[in-house]
Amino acid sequence: MPGRSRYEARIDGEVVGFAEYERSGELVVFTHTEVEPRAGGKGVGSALVRGALDDVRAGGARRVVPLCPFVRGWIAAHDEYGDLVAAASGAATD
Repeated sequence: MPGRSRYEARIDGEVVGFAEYERSGELVVFTHTEVEPRAGGKGVGSALVRGALDDVRAGGARRVVPLCPFVRGWIAAHDEYGDLVAAASGAATD
């Protein structure tokens, strides 16, 4: 949801989860993800992150920085999204 800098998950029109992000040039920095406890264990968080990452991928050359532990863990468990992760800046190359 570009106007609010977050992606939202809804059930019957009610927001039950969100993934907040910040844009920095071509980077999308995921900072926080939250799912309502009553919606937990139903795949809402997974669907939310998958949809957000699919949206980033559809946007072209953008990359993600998964500061949020949930997003970082989800990407680690889904190798097909690893190419979206921005390379760490300042990393040693030796």
